[in-house]
Amino acid sequence: MNVSRRDVVLPAGKHRLPSLTHPFEHASYVRARRPEADLTRAAGVVLLYQSSIAKIAARRCGTRPLDRWVSADLHLAVDNVVFCSGFGRGAPAAGLIVEQLVALGARAVITIGTAAALVKDLVPGNLVICSEALRGEGLSHHYLAPDRYSAPDTGLTALLTHEVGGLGSTVRSGRAWTTDALYRESAAEVKAYAAEGAVCVEMEAAGVLAVASYRQVPAASAFVIADSLVQRTPRRESPEVVEGLRVLLDAAVRALCGRVVVR
Repeated sequence: MNVSRRDVVLPAGKHRLPSLTHPFEHASYVRARRPEADLTRAAGVVLLYQSSIAKIAARRCGTRPLDRWVSADLHLAVDNVVFCSGFGRGAPAAGLIVEQLVALGARAVITIGTAAALVKDLVPGNLVICSEALRGEGLSHHYLAPDRYSAPDTGLTALLTHEVGGLGSTVRSGRAWTTDALYRESAAEVKAYAAEGAVCVEMEAAGVLAVASYRQVPAASAFVIADSLVQRTPRRESPEVVEGLRVLLDAAVRALCGRVVVR
């Protein structure tokens, strides 16, 4: 079997091969039992990985739970933004959820979470908007041609950056390194990826952005720095991190609502 230079597991041209299954099958299955399962009228979806920010979203945004239309918890806010949480970590988990959300009509996705710094001038609580995501995970290679990065939607990313600034917070734009192996990050990788502009490492962005690009849905990603791989110290509870997640949550809601108004 011919294999790609990038990944010896996948057949060459995997991203072009037709799928035997499709997420619309899931949507049809859900709608057969729950005809109201429709996200086309929502402004967009915000993916949340930390249980703490999911609870904050419920308090701040007047949410009500939706039925279990996807393999995650869905809550609809009064401003017509959907929050999605409770589906685990990593690109495969997040990518599966994005597929199901898009099949149900989601028009835009913003993913927010925590990351570890790869550069010395980022400290816990600092905010980063993803300009590109280094494809160190496996999921994106099933969706996109072999390449080094997944890219976010430029318009949605610009809106998100603007809204963070409008909330009075400083934010940095930079590349992220997405990895599947949280406990196998090495000093050699940190040095190499930082040298090509990666400022933080996390576990979902490259996969989420790849799936969204494949399905032609705008997506953006942002992070709060929670710890560092450069100045290594044990991770601790930090009010700055919680506050950063709150800022990104508010900015994501405003960006999605602003996108709807602009259109």
